[in-house]
Amino acid sequence: MATENSKEFLYKYLNNPSPTGFEAGGQQIWMDYVRPFVDEFIVDTYGTAVGVLNPKADYKVVLEAHADEISWFVNYITKDGYIYVRKNGGSDHAIAPSMRVNIHTAKGIVKGVFGWPAIHVRENDKDQPTLKNLTIDVGCDSKDEVEALGIHVGCVITFVDELTELNGKYYVGRALDNRIGGYVIAEVLRLLKENNIKLPFGLYVVNAVQEEIGLRGAEMIAHHIKPDVAVITDVCHDTQSPMYSKVVSGDLSCGKGPVLTYGPAVQNNLLKMIIEVAQQKEIPFQRASATRSTGTDTDSFAYSNAGVASALISLPLKYMHTTVETVSQKDVEDVIKLMYEFVIQLQSGHDFRYLKP
Repeated sequence: MATENSKEFLYKYLNNPSPTGFEAGGQQIWMDYVRPFVDEFIVDTYGTAVGVLNPKADYKVVLEAHADEISWFVNYITKDGYIYVRKNGGSDHAIAPSMRVNIHTAKGIVKGVFGWPAIHVRENDKDQPTLKNLTIDVGCDSKDEVEALGIHVGCVITFVDELTELNGKYYVGRALDNRIGGYVIAEVLRLLKENNIKLPFGLYVVNAVQEEIGLRGAEMIAHHIKPDVAVITDVCHDTQSPMYSKVVSGDLSCGKGPVLTYGPAVQNNLLKMIIEVAQQKEIPFQRASATRSTGTDTDSFAYSNAGVASALISLPLKYMHTTVETVSQKDVEDVIKLMYEFVIQLQSGHDFRYLKP
């Protein structure tokens, strides 16, 4: 269960912006929290942070989440002081109208809003938000006035929103995809430390950057670490709320436990071990299938180096890529427990290969 200190970390970490390519502030918060639980850190050129236990061990096991969140870039400033944007990751233009934003500049945060015409002046369904008509208003009347605030093409933009709780059962906020995963892997480290667990292998707990634009951070760090095993946590769709298709996306629900995925990138012997751990420890879980790739950092680890035994433990989430991403608090605790129980039962040198010579 979360402690007062870990809950404080959760809010501090989730409320801190960490847009793709600009994750350093959030990474520092994460490193400061896990520092007492690890032997050393690895940080790479682009900002992926790795807390390491037993760095001299030959057998290497990775637990991984990604640290970045979707956002926007300033793309064009009109002579009248309006700002057009482009996406940084899978940002949803449909939810942008009327949202408050923070524009990150060298001079500090500049407040703005995604303006939108009133309903009674729009032409019915013709006027839908697109990147061609969405603009940010920062209260300026000219391009010169906007630039005087420190805003320029390339400044990154995030929505203004903070983590809250819903009905005592859910966490709600922006960037739970997948910064809640950073919290999960940090808590696994905390439990290992508090329970005085001595692992027989090297454990590399990876908070990777740049997942939202193509799994880039995981790709880089996988080649650096060269692990033998990798277990990744990310989010997947809760399909119970309206407008989701169970036929397309499966029958998955918040509150019913972690989701374990089947697919070519998932190593079946590793997945079988994780399922056995869940069953032995009475941790509820759900199943999903992936077409070709999982679309998560699992793929980058699985196909790195000479191939790494990799598996995916997902957290069901409602309303992905919005400012009201919603997850079950119980599911969060169950993902932590499953990753922890998997790690403490794993033996150094375990051979996950399907075929033996």
